[in-house]
Order: sequence, then structure tokens, then C-alpha cells
Amino acid sequence: MAKNYLSIYAKSFNWAGFFLPKIKYKSCSALYDFCRTVDNIVDDEENLHLKKKNLIKFKKKFFEKDFSSSKIEKMWDLIDEFSISTKIIEDLFDGVETDLEEKVKLNSRKDLLIYSYRVAGTVGLMMAKILRVNSERGLNSAIDLGIAMQLTNIARDVIEDKKRNREYIDHDIITIKETLKLADLFYNSSFKSIKEIPISCRFAILVARRVYRQIGYEILKKKDLEDYERAGKIFVTNAGKIKQTFLSLFDFIILIFLKPVNNSYNLRHEDVNKEINLNERF
Repeated sequence: MAKNYLSIYAKSFNWAGFFLPKIKYKSCSALYDFCRTVDNIVDDEENLHLKKKNLIKFKKKFFEKDFSSSKIEKMWDLIDEFSISTKIIEDLFDGVETDLEEKVKLNSRKDLLIYSYRVAGTVGLMMAKILRVNSERGLNSAIDLGIAMQLTNIARDVIEDKKRNREYIDHDIITIKETLKLADLFYNSSFKSIKEIPISCRFAILVARRVYRQIGYEILKKKDLEDYERAGKIFVTNAGKIKQTFLSLFDFIILIFLKPVNNSYNLRHEDVNKEINLNERF
């Protein structure tokens, strides 16, 4: 039996997924398989024209419910079971289409946050639906965590992205570290609302949050751009994952005693809401 994409490509998420109930892990894995399939179309080594053609074809098959693809069929099963708005899927496609240019250049924080919502905030939102998060506060928090993780990805993959002519942020250590500070705002804002996640799934999300955030902390240890480049693709070791899993136990206990937060998400999502009505996605 072939491994799923979650176990192949997303080792940090797969580690956290160990703490999910098996049925939830299966649903989250199906979601990741679909999203990764879309990503792979865009990241293939094919020429740009062919990649655009392949994405249009896959998108058409999805919205026409062409179940010759098991990944499309399973995604529609998730949509029906967990009441996932297809507007979220449209946002995901819009995000990956951003990368189908000869040169990708994001010119502002607004562009960066909208892109991060589309390619990762959407995934966090759909994941929250699968975990039966129903409150607006909890769904907003899921978007925050997705955006935070994508900003971490962008800060980690500056060199790799540059080789693909993608410049989401400037190629200098100051901007990389500023991006991680921005990610930290979203990691922090996501924490209290993790209390909205059913208790059986809560620990897994806390682990994913801590392990992925640690990637950023490892990057922040780099003294300069040369040190950053010399490190290659930065990741958290298994020993590091064990440590972050242990620390997540304290997060779990803290959340039990925290009162629900009533923060307004308007300011944090202001840039995204200028272009996308998030309320229509809930």
C-alpha cells in the first residue's frame, strides 16, 4: 500500500497527526492529499504553459465532480460530511495560480497575507471544519495558524523559492526575521482559541503548532544570510519534536484553565478581508 502524501511530504504534521483519533487522521490525510496534489501540479518541473493547462484541467474535474480521481472523490466526501464551503477551495486554487507566472513577486504585506491565507489559511480552515470546530472564533484561529505556518515556510524556503523565480519576501536576513516575527503574531493569536477544538483533537494541534513554530526559532538563530544559506533547508530534529511534544502538554493544561477569548479578528484579518469576505467561508 502506497504511503499517503501526509507521511511523505509533511513530517511535522504527520508527527502531530499521531495524536489524532484514527478516523480524524484519515480525514485530515485525505484533505492533505488533495491540497498536495494541487501544489504538485504547480511545482512540477514541466514548462509553465503545461502546468497552467494541467491546473485548469484538474480544477475543472474537481468542480464537475469527476470522480475518476480518488483524491477529488474523497475531497467531495469531506465537503459533504463537514459542510466545507467550496469558496474555500476556490481560494486555494486562486492561491496556487499566483505561482504560475514566469516570475512571482509579492510587493506588500497585504499581498503576502492574502497569498498565505489562500494557500494555507484555507487548509487550516478546512482542517478546523473536519475537527468539528463551529465557532467563528475557532475558525478564525484556524486561519491564523495556517497563515503563521505559511509565513514560516516562506522564511525557510527563500533560497529554494528564488531558484523557481518566486520572491515572496526579499532575500535578506532582516526580512526573513521580520517575516518570522509576523508569523509569531499569528501563532500567538491562534493559541487561546485552540480551546474551541474538541478535547480529543486539541493536543495534536498544539503539537503541530509548537513543532512548526520551532522551525522559525531555528532560523532566528542564524547570524546572517551566509549562515542561513549554509544551513540548507532548516527542520526540527526528532529530538526537537519530542521536546516540543512534551512542552505541548503544558499548553494543553493551560488551555483547560483559560477563559474563552473574545478578541476581535477584524484588525488581524483586515488585509485579507479587503479582498476576500472570510465570513462567507464559515
